[in-house]
Amino acid sequence: MQNESGENVDLYVPRKCSYTHRLVAAKDHSSVQINVANVDPVTGIATGDYTPYCLGGYIRFKSEGDMALTTLVKENDSKTLVPEVVAEE
Repeated sequence: MQNESGENVDLYVPRKCSYTHRLVAAKDHSSVQINVANVDPVTGIATGDYTPYCLGGYIRFKSEGDMALTTLVKENDSKTLVPEVVAEE
């Protein structure tokens, strides 16, 4: 809920699992949020920014957390990569 000036005034904003898009309940103590560093594709050095990924306990309980995180990072990486320009010979 927002007030008249547009600020968020809710006491609790539920998170969603980045992989399954399910809501993560407040009592889900097995859910995690992992911040993955963004890396400059040219230099290979971390830029200081990060991308947060939330994994629900349901995915971790099924032992698919590592696969889910890998899939999410690869999808995000393919969106941010700049295609290389091939020089004409």
